[in-house]
Amino acid sequence: MPSSRPLRADARRNREALLAAAREAFLADDEAHVEEIARRAGVAVGTLYRHFETREALVAEVYRQEVAELCTAPARLLADQSPDEALHTFLLLLVEHAAVGRGMGQALESIMATDSPVFGDAREQMARALDELLAAGVAAGLVRGDVSGLVVLRALGGVCGMRAKGWEDDAARIVAVLYDGLRYGAGRLGQGPSGGPRES
Repeated sequence: MPSSRPLRADARRNREALLAAAREAFLADDEAHVEEIARRAGVAVGTLYRHFETREALVAEVYRQEVAELCTAPARLLADQSPDEALHTFLLLLVEHAAVGRGMGQALESIMATDSPVFGDAREQMARALDELLAAGVAAGLVRGDVSGLVVLRALGGVCGMRAKGWEDDAARIVAVLYDGLRYGAGRLGQGPSGGPRES
């Protein structure tokens, strides 16, 4: 009997190709159909449905993957940049993440209307990643210590709702203003019990 290992490897590659193609398609067109996504991935539509029962399931997995990858960034950024620079870079990555979310707008709204844990989990992961960066900045005396990751995330929330053409430029300006505010009073404003940002 032939080994099933090559088939499993093929299936894994197909799944990864579908997720990559879906992300690319959603960035280009938030109404991208499953047929277009399958074409981009080089597989049949039936293969797509073997991995993801519905288009919404595919959207949710793309979004979950985006968040997971995004939230691995703090450790890497802190290894290569000063804490304040790492925070700034991560804020810009959040804007890039918002662009992907906008590309999946209608499907994300559908998922939000259900009990899907995707959004609650994503919010918690991103808030924790911001807390890590803020705590490093506070410890270095470069970032104010009275703001939590969740508050910063809420401050950026409006970026996700912008619809005007060229919104990415406006988002970058918003990030610059927020970043300046996070550095204002560094070393003087309150800290949390372990030197990290105090909950607001």
